[in-house]
Amino acid sequence: MILVLRALGVGDLATGVPALRGLRRAFPGEPIVLAAPAWLAPLAALTGAVDRLLPCDGLDERLPELHPAVAVNLHGRGPQSHSLLRATLPRRLLAFGEGPRWRFDEHEVLRWCRMLRWYGLSGDEGDLALACPDPQRPGVTIVHPGAKSGRRRWPPDRFAAVARALAGGGHDVVVTGSPAEAPLARRIVEAAGLPRAAMLAGVTGLRDLAGLVGHARLLVSGDTGIAHLATAYGTPSVVLFGPVPPRLWGPPPDRPQHVAIWRGHTAEPGDTPGSAPHPALLAVGVDEVVTAARRIAGHPSASARS
Repeated sequence: MILVLRALGVGDLATGVPALRGLRRAFPGEPIVLAAPAWLAPLAALTGAVDRLLPCDGLDERLPELHPAVAVNLHGRGPQSHSLLRATLPRRLLAFGEGPRWRFDEHEVLRWCRMLRWYGLSGDEGDLALACPDPQRPGVTIVHPGAKSGRRRWPPDRFAAVARALAGGGHDVVVTGSPAEAPLARRIVEAAGLPRAAMLAGVTGLRDLAGLVGHARLLVSGDTGIAHLATAYGTPSVVLFGPVPPRLWGPPPDRPQHVAIWRGHTAEPGDTPGSAPHPALLAVGVDEVVTAARRIAGHPSASARS
């Protein structure tokens, strides 16, 4: 058994796909068990590189003594995540600190592939595609206003203005989000003058959301998990970044169907916590986003749907 720790969210799992596939190639005869939150199971299945998900909601969990042949830390740089894996009694641990040194200025996808290479394994940084579920509503334009941190949320009135402009231009606009983000999404639907059917926040499961993104016309969002689904499916996207720049979490720069808008100057990993949008986001105007969205909406995407 190969035990992999990645107890985080949608974007974290999506950026770990190249490393997971590298592990699958390196250990073809071993089942790969992913320790991650249970709600990520539908997405883990779409990677084609995970045999079983072991529910793990964070580093305060205690994992069973599985005695894996190899435990792989794709979660962080330790020491807490290292300790969580050591408690499973692996024969071998692959991790930063144990092997290569952690770098703060490294893109998330490149980081884990570099770690595998240090151990003599391979990881293809461009191997980001996910299997795509059948769509229930193809061809929509998705506006996704939410993000885990308030610092990464563009103001709702600006999202509403973008949704209104795109709907006025013939886009079938829907607004997505988690159940907790449903009030925010409803506010945007109403402010943009969208029909009630545009409100999808809180009613779309993760597998259905993947299918929605995979067959969408366009995505407009902040730097959050759904943006990584657009990258995985080659769906044209406009992603607004702040406080972290796209060179650390953005789509590959050689894919022109993805536009990353960044009005900051430096990475700010120690950014002061708060609920207000980061200044880099506040510097982004509605017209800039609408122009970018209209420009790429018809882009012949390099789709990886399967």
